[in-house]
Amino acid sequence: MPFQISDQLGAARAVAYLMLAAGTYNLVTGVLMKIGDPLAELVAVGVASVAFLIIGAVCLRRPASLPKVFWLAVPFLSAIAVTGLNLATRDTSTGAQLFYLWPLLYAASFLSRLMIGATVAAISAGHAGVAFTYMDASHALHDWIAITVAMSMTALVVASLVERNNRLRHVLEVQAASDALTGVANRRAFDEQFGRTVEAARAAGQPVALIMIDVDHFKAINDTWGHAAGDHALRTVAGALRDAAPGADHLVARLGGDEFAVLMRAGPLTAMGYAEQARALVDACDDLPSGPPRLSIGVAVLPDHAATADELQRVADAALYQAKAGGRGRSTLAEHPAHHTVASYY
Repeated sequence: MPFQISDQLGAARAVAYLMLAAGTYNLVTGVLMKIGDPLAELVAVGVASVAFLIIGAVCLRRPASLPKVFWLAVPFLSAIAVTGLNLATRDTSTGAQLFYLWPLLYAASFLSRLMIGATVAAISAGHAGVAFTYMDASHALHDWIAITVAMSMTALVVASLVERNNRLRHVLEVQAASDALTGVANRRAFDEQFGRTVEAARAAGQPVALIMIDVDHFKAINDTWGHAAGDHALRTVAGALRDAAPGADHLVARLGGDEFAVLMRAGPLTAMGYAEQARALVDACDDLPSGPPRLSIGVAVLPDHAATADELQRVADAALYQAKAGGRGRSTLAEHPAHHTVASYY
């Protein structure tokens, strides 16, 4: 998105630290060390320094109090501030120009390519104003071109490194949340999503179904046909669970071993229909040496069978064990929690 902050917490810290450092630096070097300079210059630098310190403190302590547009405007405000200070102090030195690196690095680290380009343009325009004001035309032109090219190349390199880092981080996040064998979510990802999904459904007054799945007699598949066949069976089940509800908002996870779970926004009838569709897809597989595995499935729905996330998990587990106790290879819809306990199905 062209007007999106990629990491607002990181952006807030970057602004806070740099503003505090810039405020202190300018207060010391631009005011205290230049006592005796024209009063107007001292006042301008002093006011800017205090403003930097205040903004830095707010960004550090209360970043949420600042509007979103502030984080987008930061590089432009910073470029204006650097230009204003350079004009006030008549400073065209290389050291003064290096302060433009801060808004440039901020934009390259946290903003889109469009905003990075706009920041480079703002820096180029700001430096042109300083250079052509206090330098002869020829010298100013060469200096302005050099700064513009240097800032552009720096922005390109930093933005490319940031994008590469973001891609690598995304890959690592996906790997950390996925089951290596089947490609569905792992237990950690399921546990993190489960509570959030249930609370969101309760707040919206919508149902949410938890579907627990066990592969029947999975140990026998491994013992008879080998672990490669067992792995193939698990991948087949995971694929069926993904494909049984195309386009639906559902999370498929392997909890461990031969146990899977599915979380979906659905009522009892839709959830049971999904369970039967998943079973049918597994039954249709003809490339397993052991034949298609049978599935025991327990289905529970909030608010029909439970009022909280913990209750929903207990009731879904109870329905699963009821399916096993009833002969396996079937789907069972949960009863009210008061009517049974999980222990009764062991």
